[in-house]
Amino acid sequence: MFRHSSRLLGRAATMRWRRPFSTDLPAEPAADSTFLEAWKKVIPNVDPPKTPSAYMSPRPATPSSIPSKLTVNFVLPYSSELAGKEVDMVIIPATTGQMGVLPGHVATIAELKPGVMSVHEGNDVNKYFVSGGFAFIHANSFADIIAVEAVPLDRFDANLVQKGLAEFTQKLNSASTDIEKAEAQIGVDVHSALNAALTG
Repeated sequence: MFRHSSRLLGRAATMRWRRPFSTDLPAEPAADSTFLEAWKKVIPNVDPPKTPSAYMSPRPATPSSIPSKLTVNFVLPYSSELAGKEVDMVIIPATTGQMGVLPGHVATIAELKPGVMSVHEGNDVNKYFVSGGFAFIHANSFADIIAVEAVPLDRFDANLVQKGLAEFTQKLNSASTDIEKAEAQIGVDVHSALNAALTG
């Protein structure tokens, strides 16, 4: 029995994972002609529906060797901070902890928490404070980082941040309803993260 299980483990160790990453999949196939004909019969004046992937330009294929740079898109609801920027590394404040992303990183989706995101390009390091969002790391060394709000770290006044932290802490202690407690807790969390970033 022991020999049999060790053979299975040995075989499993030599097997390669063959499932393609989403970035390796072909573009969405054209809509089924039968569906299109049926749609035109029922609603002739309206174009048939499309999925979100129909509007996306295809990603470059995953290279056979790891590129030397990570291509980063960093966007906010109101602006694009970085668009197709080639960098050495990005460190993001994921909910699971600080996460470093280098070229060749495994495909990952990470939720962001309030904290510092740093973009490393040679000896230059640009730091942003992000309030939250998501990071989509693709297998082809592309990273899409979407934040709700982000401000360069050097634009903050440490005294105002500490004052805000004290105010939200007081609000949390005196809150009487669940809504007041939740709003005050968000303020405390954000200001605590900002204070740690500025003093650390």
